[in-house]
Amino acid sequence: MTVYIDPPIWPGHGRMWSHLVSDSSYDELHAFAARIGCPPRAFDHDHYDIPSGQYGAAVRAGAVEVGSKELLQHLKGAGLRRRKH
Repeated sequence: MTVYIDPPIWPGHGRMWSHLVSDSSYDELHAFAARIGCPPRAFDHDHYDIPSGQYGAAVRAGAVEVGSKELLQHLKGAGLRRRKH
């Protein structure tokens, strides 16, 4: 069970963002996000949007740094990918 984070390269709302995903379950992802102080509203279908200022805290808490393509592969491989409609 691992939580992954990609680099904060996604612009939005005047900030840069990362994505946080789990390779095992949403329960694991929600618990990890809560531990680093990420609000539930940051959950977006199958991942959390993490502002660049929280990136270091996520890594220190155990999130594994990967590129965006690898992050998506882990999400799909776990069967947790949910497309937006």
